[in-house]
Amino acid sequence: MKKVKWLSVLMIMMLIYVTGCSDEKATSDSKEGDGQVTIGVSYQNLQNEYIVALQESLRKNAKDSGIKLVESDGLGKAENQISQVENFINQNVDAIILNPVDKNGSAPAVEMASASKIPIITILSVVANDDKVTAHVGSDDIEAGKIEMQHIADLLGGKGNVAIIHGPNGQSAEVNRTEGNYEVLKNYPDMKVVAEQTANWSRAEALALTENWLQTQKLDAIIGQNDEMALGALKALKAAGKLNETKVIGIDAIPDALKSVESGELSATVFQDVESQGRLGIEVGLKAAKGEKVEKDNFVPFQLVSKENIEDFTDN
Repeated sequence: MKKVKWLSVLMIMMLIYVTGCSDEKATSDSKEGDGQVTIGVSYQNLQNEYIVALQESLRKNAKDSGIKLVESDGLGKAENQISQVENFINQNVDAIILNPVDKNGSAPAVEMASASKIPIITILSVVANDDKVTAHVGSDDIEAGKIEMQHIADLLGGKGNVAIIHGPNGQSAEVNRTEGNYEVLKNYPDMKVVAEQTANWSRAEALALTENWLQTQKLDAIIGQNDEMALGALKALKAAGKLNETKVIGIDAIPDALKSVESGELSATVFQDVESQGRLGIEVGLKAAKGEKVEKDNFVPFQLVSKENIEDFTDN
């Protein structure tokens, strides 16, 4: 009886061992065999309309390419993005797309990905340690800043009091668009910046900020570093009955901004091609995930949108 009992135990142990090996092999074969590329994406903040449009483009192009996306919302905090990238690494994704909240604050996320040998692509905004980034996809924000300020300079004949509504201080888009703004301003000594402050890409914050400015300032133009803030400024001007006195411009060409340009309220916006950025982000991410060589910088041009060419950017 003892011999039979031990034989039974031995057979059960062997069965467990074989089953375990079989399961481990099946898991391994499944990961290698399905061939699907997985890309982790961390967004700045999905409360921002432009970032939502970026998400839609990434999703559409990922689906068309058979790529699985694992997505996270940074909610405007760099520390969230660091945790999210750490999670992507633990999930062994094939590549990471990072839409950085902050140039310096989001940099540790890049360090972690680089150390883990996982390709990381920044999109729209850049990080301080861009030498560790596999590639960048976006548009030249210095050029956007130049385009919007030059248009205002042309409308004002090179003179007047202007205000600049900044994006979040220290974010690369804010830094570079500010640089572009001032590159143009140095050519127009009679254009004075009488007020400037961040509104954190927020329409509501820009509304409140403009309301405060209008109590003490006469403004010939307001330069919003994105459309959300430009539209907030526009609302404040309309409420104060001063819309006809002040030119307003933004960047991104979101649908609300295009409607406003069409109606003649917003002086202009600067088109940032989010569909092309998302498509390029997926193309670069897929190549990097497969170990193929990619270009370090991948730029989509900005374009001025005014009343004169609005029909090129709408469905009308």
